[in-house]
Parts: sequence; C-alpha cells; structure tokens
Amino acid sequence: MQAILGANGIIARELSTSLKEAGQTLRQVSRQPRPVFSDDDLHAADLLDAGAVQKAVAGCDVAYLVAGLPYDATTWSAQWPRIMRHVIDACKQHDCRLVFLDNVYAYGLVNGPMTEATPFNPNSRKGEARAETATLLLDEMQRGELQALIARSADFYGPAATQSFTHATIFARLAQGRPPQWAGNPDAEHTFNFTQDIGQALARLGTTAAAYGQTWHLPADSTPISGRTFAHLACELAGQPEKVQVAPAWLLSLLGLVNPIIRENREMMYQFEHDYCFDSRKIERHFGLVATPYRQGIQETLQYSNAD
Repeated sequence: MQAILGANGIIARELSTSLKEAGQTLRQVSRQPRPVFSDDDLHAADLLDAGAVQKAVAGCDVAYLVAGLPYDATTWSAQWPRIMRHVIDACKQHDCRLVFLDNVYAYGLVNGPMTEATPFNPNSRKGEARAETATLLLDEMQRGELQALIARSADFYGPAATQSFTHATIFARLAQGRPPQWAGNPDAEHTFNFTQDIGQALARLGTTAAAYGQTWHLPADSTPISGRTFAHLACELAGQPEKVQVAPAWLLSLLGLVNPIIRENREMMYQFEHDYCFDSRKIERHFGLVATPYRQGIQETLQYSNAD
C-alpha cells in the first residue's frame, strides 16, 4: 500500500499513475480525497492533525508527502514543520518509509548550479520554513530512525498544472490568444521540471530500497533555457507571434499592494532576476531517467491547455 499524502493535486495524480503502472495499491489522503483509479483507498485526513496522520499511514509501506499549502509565508512557517513532525512520527510508529517532495527554496540564491550537495542558505521566509522542515527529516535520516528520502524539484510545468507559475503567465494566456508574460529578468537561465517526469521519478525512488537515506534532484532537461526562450518556444509551437511581456519591478511592487499572491511572490523574485540552474545528473546516472525535452513538454502542455 502506497499512501499519497496530499491527494488531488497534479503531482499526486502523476505519481499515482506511475505507481499504478508499477502494480502498486494506492491510498489517497487529503481532507477530501478523490480517486485516481476506481480501486483507490480513500482516506480523509488533515495533515495538521497528528492522530489523523497516524491512521492515514497505518498499514502502508511507503508514504509520499506531496502536499501543498496556501502560498503564504506565515502559513508555511507555522504549518510545514508541524506537518513534517506528524508524518515522521506516524511513519516511525508504523514502520513506513517516507518520500518527501521538496522545492529549492531552502537553497536561497545560488551562484552556479544547484546540486544535492548545495547547502541551505535561505534568503526568504518561505525558504526558511522549507529549510526547517527538510532539516527535521534529514536529522531523522542521519540518526537512522526512519527510512526516508528527499526528492527535490525546481519550478514545474505540464498538462493540468494549473497552479504552476507558467500556467498563469504563459499557457493560459496563449490559449486565450494573448502574449505570454514574464517577471524579473527574462534572459536569466531558469530550469523547469515536467510534471510527468516528477511523478515517474518519485515512483521509481519510492519503490527502490537503495534510494533511501539520500536527497535526489528530479529529472530536468539540462538544455540551458531562459524565461524568454521558454516563452518564445511556446509561442512558436502555438503558432503565435514570438513575443513576451515583461513586468517591471515597480509594477510588481505596486500590484503587490492590492494582490496578496503577487505580494507573497516578491520575496522570491531573486529566482527570476538571477540564473536558476537545477542539476539533476545524479538521478540520471543512477536510474537512467531522462527528462522530457522542453519542446516536447511544452507541446503536450499546449495541447492540454487548448483542449481545456
């Protein structure tokens, strides 16, 4: 039994599909879980409730923590460490292995490629919350009291990834016949992970005993690409003029006064003003997992957006 903690999201669905293809039985866990497959075991639980997490993990071999929280620094600081503590305790109690899907916020601004050995140096409140959360798990792993691994992803894109940055700024706009937008420096390098690659890699890691006790960067196309190039490629494949609207910093500051999402994203703007290079060669060497090329991933995402 494989427990998906944070069911219903796009990564949970991609992970579920890959696990099902590998012959695994699934338990979907969230406040209001929905089945991906007709024989999924549905378990309603709030991850902020320690007792509920204990019941959700009971009887499972692996738990995948792929939950998301509202994009708010105060919420992250209060809830991410608490959720991790509950999941760690439940997995230890029930002898269940743990796979944690993390992001790169804990690294902060990195001069050069981000690797699994990059130290935590957060320069945002959200990054501090993620560093604290990941450190809780790393400490347990180091003590040998829990079989766990951390799988880390950069910004992601893909079909049905409607909560992603690129959906709102590029794919949804192209589907409406409007030019894509970008924030920050459009010519800075920016790595992206394709959602289907994330799901496949998480399933492979979670069902491989030798993967535990380590941190893994999930497969990403190693071709250097900037925000402008990504947007222009999407325009080309969509058959629309290759142009991108760049929002100046002063406009983002002004919009942040009235838009809480933009306001919350301001502390993360360093990721769009400087090169954001994500190195996934480790998982490629050990598992032979090859990332979907940007051209193919963008094409598949556009097809979904246009059909939707």
